[in-house]
Amino acid sequence: MKVGALLTSAGINIGLCILFLSFYSVLRKQPQNVKVYFGRRIAEQHKRLRGAFILERFVPSPSWIVRSLQCTEDEILSTAGLDAVVFNRVLVFSIRIFSLAAILCLFGVLPLNYFGQDMQHERIPSASLETFTIGNMKEKSIWLWVHCVVLYIISGVACFLLYMEYKHIARLRLLHLVRTTTNRSHFTVLVRGIPKSTHESFNNAVESFFTTYHAPSYLSHQVVYKVGKLQKIVTGAKKVYRKFKHFKGTTVDQTCRSVTYRCCLCGVSSNSFQLLPTEEQEREKPCVKNSNLNLPAEECSAAFVFFKTRYAALIVSKILQTSNPMKWVTSLAPEPKDMYWSNLWLPYKQLWIRRIATLLGSIVFMFIFLVPVTFIQGLTQLEQLQQRLPFLKGLLKGKIMTQLVTGYLPSVILQIFLYTVPPTMMLFATLEGPISHSERKKSACCKVLYFSIWNVFFVNVLSGSAINQLNALSRPKDIPMELARAIPLQATFFTTYVLTSGWASLSSEVMQLFGLIWNFVRKYILRMKEDSDFILSFPYHTELPKVLLFGLLGFTCSVLAPLILPFLLLYFFLAYIVYRNQLLFEVLMHNLVYNYE
Repeated sequence: MKVGALLTSAGINIGLCILFLSFYSVLRKQPQNVKVYFGRRIAEQHKRLRGAFILERFVPSPSWIVRSLQCTEDEILSTAGLDAVVFNRVLVFSIRIFSLAAILCLFGVLPLNYFGQDMQHERIPSASLETFTIGNMKEKSIWLWVHCVVLYIISGVACFLLYMEYKHIARLRLLHLVRTTTNRSHFTVLVRGIPKSTHESFNNAVESFFTTYHAPSYLSHQVVYKVGKLQKIVTGAKKVYRKFKHFKGTTVDQTCRSVTYRCCLCGVSSNSFQLLPTEEQEREKPCVKNSNLNLPAEECSAAFVFFKTRYAALIVSKILQTSNPMKWVTSLAPEPKDMYWSNLWLPYKQLWIRRIATLLGSIVFMFIFLVPVTFIQGLTQLEQLQQRLPFLKGLLKGKIMTQLVTGYLPSVILQIFLYTVPPTMMLFATLEGPISHSERKKSACCKVLYFSIWNVFFVNVLSGSAINQLNALSRPKDIPMELARAIPLQATFFTTYVLTSGWASLSSEVMQLFGLIWNFVRKYILRMKEDSDFILSFPYHTELPKVLLFGLLGFTCSVLAPLILPFLLLYFFLAYIVYRNQLLFEVLMHNLVYNYE
């Protein structure tokens, strides 16, 4: 790849970043998009806001950037929680370590790489990016000690910074545990794998077991019931009740607007109606919200056990209750809002089968993904691509077209395929049978991280270096040597990947494209005037693996291909601003003028 192709890719992505960020600074000021960008704040305030028409709403402004930079760690902790603070510290660590790496490598290593061979250098726009990598150094060069010294300095400083960050996070975690108000889940243990008996029910078995072995600290228990299909009907009725709850009135003369549901793209109303119940009808009708129906219940082999102290609950959750590890399995109960209730009825013996099946499914999905990755690496090697597909020689004669195909198109195609990974891994994590939403997200996060490291890093390196040697992976002893030869060559692709998957995806992330599209469909196509109660949470399972992958690329390529560091450092600076804004969802009152109803 030529330097000109890299500059072309950089120019395209810089333009996209400026365009997306400008759109965001305007769209966030529009009243109809308040639910998209400030859903958490509205949910906390429980107020309906109505926008006033002012010219400033249609002018891009950097005020949200200033607000993101000015907010303190305590504000992030109080607004978004401890997870957001830890995520923010990952970005701070990356900025610190790669700032040092950029200074050392750009001024110490890059000149040695460029002048490593006795050759006639071309003009920089026409020069190959490989001349800026360690691959341009002579074998057994006397200057390789500089690379080793810089590598040891970066590694030592990284270990020191990691120690300081872990120390800081541990202190924050202890303070969070001390300041947290007492919660019922702190005294609760979830018991699964309760043995089934023909002589007694699960309820009696739990009471008998814990009064026998944990009598001093045992308080009470509650068995989990599977209520069946009728509960789904009641849940659906509650949703319908909430939809029409705002249709409260006594006469037609009241200023009560009817909510009209419309169909088709033209927005023509269909079967418009208005509910105007009288007070007598309101008193006589049964309340769905508070109704106590005698639902047919079936006991599950799981129960919540309550203890008198937090210490007792913690001890019981950590120790083995019986000699059979598949029976009487205990763990600390998640918070009620975090519970994934539908998985509690799954037999505990079935979970290990599910985990093995999802592991095999993830591995199969990784190998299926080799097909697009190999095709993408073929685009970066233009000479081999023209030999295999001769009809492309005419299309790739133009200089601009060549720069687009080799410098921009491969990373864009890879990014499009990578959009399918998080939903797939979330599906696999759900099939594992987690008992909480946080556990499901953590499992999906690990799967996405392993997938990204394997397919984006290792497969790109190996397929790029051995595109004509499909048996490269069958020789494990040669893999280290293959990596040593291939990483400097593939560092150019990783540089363009940072531009596309880093800069452009961050600017599109801050716009919340899917939220905007869904909000537009609800308001202007379906004509729904009531906002949805659904509030998006921060996607840690997609963003954290991405940040860690870029950190891996930085540590791997900093000495081998120092030219990646400026682009990587700019990514982390942009991520620091964008993610802090996403975590805060702060409303700037000088940008929006609201009238409270």
